[in-house]
Amino acid sequence: MNTDNPQAALAPAAQRLAGQVCIVTGAASGIGRAIARLFARHGATVVLADVTTEVIEGGAPTAEVIAHEGGTAVFERTDVSDTAQVQALVDGTVARFGRLDVLVNNACIRHARPLLELEETDWQRVLDVNLGGVFRCCRAAIRQMAGQAADAQGVRGRIVNLSSQHGMIAAPGDLAYGTSKAGIDYLTRQVAADYAAAGIVCNAVAPGKIQTGAGGRAVDPVVLDRATRRTPWPRLGRSQDVAQAVLFMADPETSFVTGTTLMVDGGWMAS
Repeated sequence: MNTDNPQAALAPAAQRLAGQVCIVTGAASGIGRAIARLFARHGATVVLADVTTEVIEGGAPTAEVIAHEGGTAVFERTDVSDTAQVQALVDGTVARFGRLDVLVNNACIRHARPLLELEETDWQRVLDVNLGGVFRCCRAAIRQMAGQAADAQGVRGRIVNLSSQHGMIAAPGDLAYGTSKAGIDYLTRQVAADYAAAGIVCNAVAPGKIQTGAGGRAVDPVVLDRATRRTPWPRLGRSQDVAQAVLFMADPETSFVTGTTLMVDGGWMAS
């Protein structure tokens, strides 16, 4: 089995999310797109939540790609900074597919500025999308999940939040992003502790430097040089590396792992 190729066919017996209904936010591009494709390949019905279908790195919309690969996905236009849209996303998913098994909170934005160059409106916007979006989506999902029948492991729903190594160490010149990601790590632990008795598993995955195909700051030579020097593994990360970690956290067999953050950083934080 080729686990690096999201188009490689999987026998039904090898599908780790067969029959699962999953929401992935920020699924149009990059890491979210890779997660959605991998989930669909493993038998999940994937609801793609984003503000656009446009793919930053280029290519056909995620729903079309998944359909071409033999999977099942639907797109729901959703701004995670809007409470009503988030609730409609969860309600619509349950109305259409009967339940919600997995929520992946991946949607985020960046506005890279140090403190003295960061306008308050931009600070608020980054926090509202990145951290507020996770809050709104977790709240709406848990309201639904807590009333569902539990699986064989006693789990009623799983949540995977995308944080970052830059929620733990400084993101040079990027105060709002790093602060939002630090908040996601705390929120993950709190939700896991508060709702374990209700059968909710909640974890985070923290990517290091991941090459998604996006341009701009992501391919700035200074940023790439720093990341390459700091990463012990002899390459930088790829979206698929993060998707595999999220799949592990979403797997129905993963039940006694909750309230933790899994680093996917090529050893950056260990060095």
